[in-house]
Amino acid sequence: MRIGIDLGGTKIEGLALGDDGRELDRRRLTAPRGNYDDTVQAIVDLVRLLERSAEAALAAKADRPTTASARQARATIGIGIPGAISPATGLIKNANSTWLIGHPLESDLARALGRPVRLANDANCFALSEATDGAAAGAAVVFGVILGTGTGGGLVVNGRVVIGANAIAGEWGHNPLPAPADDERPGPECYCGRSGCIETFLSGPGLARDYIMHGGEDIPAIEIAARAERGEARASGCLDRYERRFARAIASVINVVDPDVVVLGGGLSNISRLYDRVPALWGEHVFSDRVATRLRPAKHGDASGVRGAAWLWD
Repeated sequence: MRIGIDLGGTKIEGLALGDDGRELDRRRLTAPRGNYDDTVQAIVDLVRLLERSAEAALAAKADRPTTASARQARATIGIGIPGAISPATGLIKNANSTWLIGHPLESDLARALGRPVRLANDANCFALSEATDGAAAGAAVVFGVILGTGTGGGLVVNGRVVIGANAIAGEWGHNPLPAPADDERPGPECYCGRSGCIETFLSGPGLARDYIMHGGEDIPAIEIAARAERGEARASGCLDRYERRFARAIASVINVVDPDVVVLGGGLSNISRLYDRVPALWGEHVFSDRVATRLRPAKHGDASGVRGAAWLWD
């Protein structure tokens, strides 16, 4: 049995898989924002709950009793996090869930759970899942993008996650927005300490901020998309700007790694018009006579990140 945890800024999702990849149980809880110790405890509680329910299901299928020792021996634990482990210090860095930064999350969780755990950036887990048996299955080079509370990226080449010497491969969200217009400079302040990062424009809060700046009220990004679909001019203009920014930003990735497939996940990936309009716009920014890269929604949807975390032990 393998357990995957997707540690998000607003929710923590857990998944238990059998050895054959069959889903045994899935749970979701609200993330304890702003508190590191509570976050660790929430993950521990979720893992134990998943172990009990999944082991009971396996035991019932096999017609045998379940024991605590059997659970301990069988479950591997992979965790997708909104950041990375610093190769220099072993501490969490670059997390938009800023209360994780500077803490030894991997060792704290291993100690609390009584076994080794594997941590990886959540976008890397997402990209791995979709490259393995999702929307980019069989593709040699896959770039996975998460458009949610933050904007993350993960790179998979020939079925393996590329982490990089600094553990920042795929972190396109903290590059400056390419070719900014006058009204896009210097850009909104980012939690990373800089201004005008791609994340500040393409995240859910970034889209909501743009709507407010153009006379709209404070509503979630997905509601802005719904209003655009109903024909509201202000919301449509907001999405037009979003798509042009997205096209410029992802074109810079295509120019560097030339992926076969770009897969989108996160709440904003459910905006269906992106898949036609962004590829229609990115060509003028890509250094090629044609662009064969495909833009696809995640096959496994919201479950893709947590599935990828579970497969970290594969």
